[in-house]
Amino acid sequence: MKLQKKPKKPQYDKMTKTPVPRLILGLSVPTIISMLVTNIYNLVDTAFVGQLGTSASGAVGIVFGFMSVIQAVGFLYGQGAGSILSRALGQRDRERASLHATAGFLSSFSTGLVVGVLGLIFLDPIVHVLGSTDTIAPYAKTYLTYILIAAPFMCSCLTLNNLLRYEGKASLGMIGLMIGAVLNMAGDPILMFGLNMGIAGAGLSTALSQFISFSVLLYMFLGGKTESKLSLSATKKIRPAIVGDIAGTGFPSMLRQGLNSLATVLLNAFCSNYGDAAVAAMSIVSRIIFFAFSVALGIGQGFQPVAAFNYGAGKYSRLRKGFRFTVVMAECIIIVACILLIVFSGGLIGLFRDDPAVIEIGTRALILQSLSMLALPPCMTTEMLLQSTGKRLHASLLSSLRNGLLFIPLLILLANVRGLGGIQEAMPIALGLSLPITLPFAVKFFSRLPKEDREEPKNNSLEE
Repeated sequence: MKLQKKPKKPQYDKMTKTPVPRLILGLSVPTIISMLVTNIYNLVDTAFVGQLGTSASGAVGIVFGFMSVIQAVGFLYGQGAGSILSRALGQRDRERASLHATAGFLSSFSTGLVVGVLGLIFLDPIVHVLGSTDTIAPYAKTYLTYILIAAPFMCSCLTLNNLLRYEGKASLGMIGLMIGAVLNMAGDPILMFGLNMGIAGAGLSTALSQFISFSVLLYMFLGGKTESKLSLSATKKIRPAIVGDIAGTGFPSMLRQGLNSLATVLLNAFCSNYGDAAVAAMSIVSRIIFFAFSVALGIGQGFQPVAAFNYGAGKYSRLRKGFRFTVVMAECIIIVACILLIVFSGGLIGLFRDDPAVIEIGTRALILQSLSMLALPPCMTTEMLLQSTGKRLHASLLSSLRNGLLFIPLLILLANVRGLGGIQEAMPIALGLSLPITLPFAVKFFSRLPKEDREEPKNNSLEE
């Protein structure tokens, strides 16, 4: 006798009735896997380029600063459209969700195209503004050229992935990102060493993998695998107010990414006064720290669609449970990562660049930043909560704290007072100070949130 396949649960029921911890973990795992694979690629890429010399290794950190600009565009439209899309699906309004998905995607691609064209025109001044020394600049220009060519696809990949996450279909986003990351890791040694392209091979590998990821993620929407749709008919309904609403909602993400870019540029500029070893060391530390934090960040990104969808559906008790679970789970992950990074700090730096000066500078910075990560989970979760529920102003303010309002003044002050030691200390101190500023925002949000859930209308479900 043939067994009947169990019907899939409607997406609305999945997002509003699945136990909160299980739902967040289910949405987090694909995100964590894709982020880990992507970050493994970043670390592998850094290791491969490090074989070309300290200057080439420094170029990766320089270009990483500009890639934050591209990522800022992708997150601006992805998080903005995704937050509105998820709340619309929570309210059972699929048409509005599709309209914002289409507007977010088209805005992301076109803005990425503009960034790429302008970047190629002003390539020379950009690499020097980013903090290149005279020896790093040739490598940085070569690598950045390929990144700029791929800019529209890089922006769109991030936007499409965020739209999928906010729908509660993070596994589809994982597939697209992982395919690109795996191909990128395979392409690096082939193009860099097999075809003797050097750092140009690393850039070309990244560009090709981004285009492939873009194609896979776009297929998810055009192939009918999503709740919202990307359609030509929806473009006729796009108005400046819709794009403005998306940009306003996604602004905290762009601000956060933009300040990350500015922080990286300033960090490279101050480090360049101490030579290529300092630039390379801080670049390696940034990659390692982000890799360690990506697991906790993935838990937070699993919380975002749960927060937005249930806020739109009026399931306020689930929002409270989700916030508490995310903070506790992320903090546990960070504690384990902190211990491992401190114990193996010197060896980790040495894996990427076997240079005594790089190891010495990087080890101290890695230990300090590992300790400061303990303050990140409640700050991160509060920012994501406010953005996912449409609290733009407060979300924007908190997003500007760590890498902007706190870090930049501290970096300038400590670099002048304590030299290289101050540069290593600026980010950890900024992270520590952000915690007591952030917590009152979470308290205020939940004190104003309705105590009782909104009654659910009958016979009006979103089917898959």
